[in-house]
Amino acid sequence: MILSGQGIMDRPRVLPGPRSLALTSPGSFLPPYGAVVGVLLHLFVYFVAVFYSSAKKLFTKKHESSVRKTDVPSYCEIHCCKDGPIRNGHIGQRPLSINPERLKDFGEEDYLNGGVNLWEMKIISHNEELLRDSANRPERLNQSTFNKFISFEDISAAAFKIQCGIQKTPCMYSRLSKQYGMDIYLKKEFLQYTGSVKERGVLYLLLSLSQDQQRKGVIVTSDSNFSMAVAYHASEHQIPVFVIMSTSIMPARVKMYRDYGAMVISYGSTARDSQLHAKRLAQENGYLYLEEVDSFVYLSGLGTMGLEIYEQVPKLDAVIFPAGTHCGLLAGSAAALKHLNPHISVIGVESESFPVLQQSLKVGHPVEKQVRSNQHFYRDVSGPCFGTNSLQLTGKFVDKVVTVREEDILIAMLRMLEYERATVDAEGAIGLAAVVAGKFPELKGKRVAVAICSGNLELPLMKQCIDRALTLDNRVCKFSTHISDCPGDISKLLEILAREEARVLDIKQEHMYMTSDLFTSEVTCIAETRDKMHSMQLKNALLNRYPMMTWMER
Repeated sequence: MILSGQGIMDRPRVLPGPRSLALTSPGSFLPPYGAVVGVLLHLFVYFVAVFYSSAKKLFTKKHESSVRKTDVPSYCEIHCCKDGPIRNGHIGQRPLSINPERLKDFGEEDYLNGGVNLWEMKIISHNEELLRDSANRPERLNQSTFNKFISFEDISAAAFKIQCGIQKTPCMYSRLSKQYGMDIYLKKEFLQYTGSVKERGVLYLLLSLSQDQQRKGVIVTSDSNFSMAVAYHASEHQIPVFVIMSTSIMPARVKMYRDYGAMVISYGSTARDSQLHAKRLAQENGYLYLEEVDSFVYLSGLGTMGLEIYEQVPKLDAVIFPAGTHCGLLAGSAAALKHLNPHISVIGVESESFPVLQQSLKVGHPVEKQVRSNQHFYRDVSGPCFGTNSLQLTGKFVDKVVTVREEDILIAMLRMLEYERATVDAEGAIGLAAVVAGKFPELKGKRVAVAICSGNLELPLMKQCIDRALTLDNRVCKFSTHISDCPGDISKLLEILAREEARVLDIKQEHMYMTSDLFTSEVTCIAETRDKMHSMQLKNALLNRYPMMTWMER
């Protein structure tokens, strides 16, 4: 085909290479896309900045409000979660700071969402102090700390501060109530982690130390409930703790302190030697030497048990506490209970072997420390003598102090083991011992709470106490008689025991060293009976068959 020149000139000339971008490439739309993306990016940055500013203001306001309302202890910040505080490794329901029912008598409260919201709360007292100010007030171990007379505000502040580190132990109705004719509620403080109520005072004491002193550490001496509480709670709060013990302490006790996290040092053959060594180490290294004295910080911590008893048992008529030589628990709890209800009778119980508190109340000042027998059995009840603060509080708030025998304490320990399935020591059982001994006829038909405040009974001592208590309770009897060596005579004796439903615990036949007839032997038998009436029934049956029988009285 022949094309004319004009036809060729009329067509547009197409150059080789890529096509023109002006008409065909989508890149011509990039400037509009970039503008939209830029606008969106600016809007996003703007909204993020506004949200951050608002959130910061809200957080600051909320933080200032929480600081203004209450001073939350650092222990709670570490160990509390949404399900409640972790206590001894277990997550439990978060306890209320103060029971609203308890507050209605002496303050104002706002109860929201299962908790107590403390705002503009006043304690109606002589000085009209704000409770939150009392809770936030720092405590230090200075001279004024030991001389201050504790108030209800101090005890409430202690309750706020230690609530996440201490078990709220149950105060339960006891099956012993029917046997002794009164409604008995047992406050089971032996369920604390170290088995003692001393944890309350010790934890508040440690939390009141300055940060510098907490960094340096504390040192204690002797084997006591106080020392065990210091070893455990100091370790829990990363406070270096040293325990100086004499070499006579049982290895099992030393292992227990080390398990709590303390550095245990054995020094000296007596408690006096270890005490002097501990004080020397404290002076040389800057440790704080702690001992069980009646500082208002320690007494305030112990007094928190009185608050719990008042919460847990409504319409109380009386509360019974152990007294002994260190009556801090009695003094602190009495101050709290009398503030909440002056009509509650507060009673202290001590051993008649060393009625130190009764003597001190008579003369008006603490008596000198006496030499006490059987200190291994009484332990903390026969510990260091109390000071002026405890004595003044006891004289002001305690209604009565009674004494009990060692036999009554042993029987009370047996009752706790049988009826409550609990093993307690002398300090834990001494309050119940007064009920067992019938010291309170005026409380018949009344509602009574008894503090069972310690359960640290050593295993070798436990067996001795149980055996002795069974004998005192006429549940174990011992007799001896002479029988002939004829075949079947031993079986006849055993038939009598079986007929009377007595359980043979031990029987021994003696042939040698006999001064009677040649063909006779002496038989000594230990048998278990149900009670005193059953023992007398067995005794009469044996006397009918063996008139020369010897019945060994307790």
